[in-house]
Amino acid sequence: MVKAIKLTATAHYLPSRVVTNDELSQLMDTSDEWIQAHTGIKTRHFAIGEDTSDMALKVARELLATAGLAPTQIDLIIVSTITPNALTPSTAAIVQGKLGATNAFAYDLSAACAGFIFASTTATKFLRAGGYRRAMVISAETNSKMLDFHDRTSAVFFGDGAAGAIYEASDDPADEMVGGELLETQGDEESIHSGRVAPLSAVKADNYPRTDAFYQDGHAVYEFVTQRIPEHIAAFLQQEHLTPADVDFVIPHQANLRLIEQLAERTGIPLAKFAQEVTTVGNLSSVGIPLALDRAIRAGKRPQHVLLTGFGAGLAYASMLLDLSKLK
Repeated sequence: MVKAIKLTATAHYLPSRVVTNDELSQLMDTSDEWIQAHTGIKTRHFAIGEDTSDMALKVARELLATAGLAPTQIDLIIVSTITPNALTPSTAAIVQGKLGATNAFAYDLSAACAGFIFASTTATKFLRAGGYRRAMVISAETNSKMLDFHDRTSAVFFGDGAAGAIYEASDDPADEMVGGELLETQGDEESIHSGRVAPLSAVKADNYPRTDAFYQDGHAVYEFVTQRIPEHIAAFLQQEHLTPADVDFVIPHQANLRLIEQLAERTGIPLAKFAQEVTTVGNLSSVGIPLALDRAIRAGKRPQHVLLTGFGAGLAYASMLLDLSKLK
């Protein structure tokens, strides 16, 4: 049996097209002042002519380069996304083919903004079971293709990008970098949804799949995050025999700055310990956590107790621990 899981590499990618609040204000009834006051977001990146698999593939190649691995050394690829290229084939399968990872099986996982944690815990379970050595987990989102640019309550939040990690099994217990996890779901199909495909209403020639734009009930989401997520974090820390004071660094879903501020206040963990990348990249759905993780590592952060917490549509929410002090 595998005794430990290592974090071998991280990477992220953002499209070159930067969209400012002022530009959005030309499309909808909003302003830079309103957006910053309500979300803390100043800019975001939109993918022009790039789809979800394109961005995921760039991250995959950077992960391999950072880890010094060949594509054939990857055993599993999971792509976390709610904005895939298509309903089928999976975005992960497209990445696997273009990457040349011929020894890997690949599939997508949909858990919205908690997707990276859901995918990471799933991947590490495969590794711990034995038989697989390396797993690549990538979160990739082209949120812009789902937006209604008349809706300032949703469209101003989101950006596009991709980020991910490679996890590797080790026989040495001293290599362990992945701690416990707590994954939860509160079934709610109305508060946050996007890309719905309607069922047939009748057998007739003019039936066709229909989708609607991304939607979120801002008030309901705010209440959920500010009430349930602090309880979730408290329960998880208790499960792991930790207190808020023991947490060295928090990488939350980069929803918006105001929610991050509320989480700091309600968990008793200082805001200075929270990753705050959302101001320049916007809400990247599942990408926000691995992007912030990669940036923290590149900035030289090596704390022992790193708390990752994601929450979003489903409603799905999850936390896991990483020990970056062992990162080589």
